[in-house]
Amino acid sequence: MYISETHVRVRYGETDQMGYVYYGNYASYFEVARVESLRQLGMTYKELEEMGVMMPVLENRSKYLSPALYDDRLKIVTTIRDKPGVRIRFEYEIFNEAGKLIHQGETMLVFINKTSGRPCKPPEAFDKVLEPFFK
Repeated sequence: MYISETHVRVRYGETDQMGYVYYGNYASYFEVARVESLRQLGMTYKELEEMGVMMPVLENRSKYLSPALYDDRLKIVTTIRDKPGVRIRFEYEIFNEAGKLIHQGETMLVFINKTSGRPCKPPEAFDKVLEPFFK
């Protein structure tokens, strides 16, 4: 299992009339956390694309527990619980500055060969960086 942490600060434009983070922005927070979790592993989305692989989102799930507010510094804990095959599942827990769990989510992505447009296994280099977490 691989776990990483990413921090984001809520910007004014991400809030609604009530001062809460607009629900659609959580998908963007998930993307930031996903990209940074891979970067912390030593592999970037850009490198995966250069290896001929794209990773579109198949599923996106959110569970809203408490609102995030303007200027909150959020901690996003990203977990890859299972070794990826053709698909990879990311789980997210978002905490406010007080350490309160305010949001849970999950995305399922698929590895796609850029040339054929067909699902494929992750590149060997990606498997290699994840290997120590799934022994």
